[in-house]
Amino acid sequence: MKGTPMSEASYDYVCSLFSSEDEFLRRLNAEAEEAGIPPIHISIEQLAFLQVLLRSINARNILEIGSLAGYSAIGMARALPEDGKVICLEIEPQSVQFIRRKAEEAGMSHKIDVLQGDAATLLTNYQPASTFDFIFIDADKPRYKQYMELTLPLLRQGGIIAGDNALAWGKIADTNTDEPDVQGMQEFNKALSVSEELQACMVPVGDGMAMGVKL
Repeated sequence: MKGTPMSEASYDYVCSLFSSEDEFLRRLNAEAEEAGIPPIHISIEQLAFLQVLLRSINARNILEIGSLAGYSAIGMARALPEDGKVICLEIEPQSVQFIRRKAEEAGMSHKIDVLQGDAATLLTNYQPASTFDFIFIDADKPRYKQYMELTLPLLRQGGIIAGDNALAWGKIADTNTDEPDVQGMQEFNKALSVSEELQACMVPVGDGMAMGVKL
């Protein structure tokens, strides 16, 4: 049996009941757009899904690759205990400053650390204080597989790694595509699915999240 297609009415219904977005996050989005930051954050039902997932694994330490305006970072931080931490890797200086300011306004600055720079470069010699419970990749699509390879050693056994946009805007099954973003997602999904270190699955929420738990 195939999954049920999501109509506009069904989507509105889901969002009316299962959304973790509040007025603060709505304002954050508006301010981010005004600042010229693209409105391409995760969807509101994806945020609710992530919060449930993080609480279910008792997550304390998260690594996020690609944080944009801090929407997902703040949302995930809310699901962590007071001593939890979200480490954000973000390449754009404007976004870094925006995230830090909004994290302070949200009362989450003690849970969110933002490192500015190219994620692959930062990760090459990165030695975190502890392993991560959850790794979330939502950055430049052609390098998803590289980010997975760099971060798997930093993920604890039983921890989860996930990549957003795993359905590539409905183009993931296009075998003739020449779009680098779609090709990057196809490469990542394949690598995730065949990794001997992970048990993987595809969650068709939002634009899809491909994820795996470390064995």
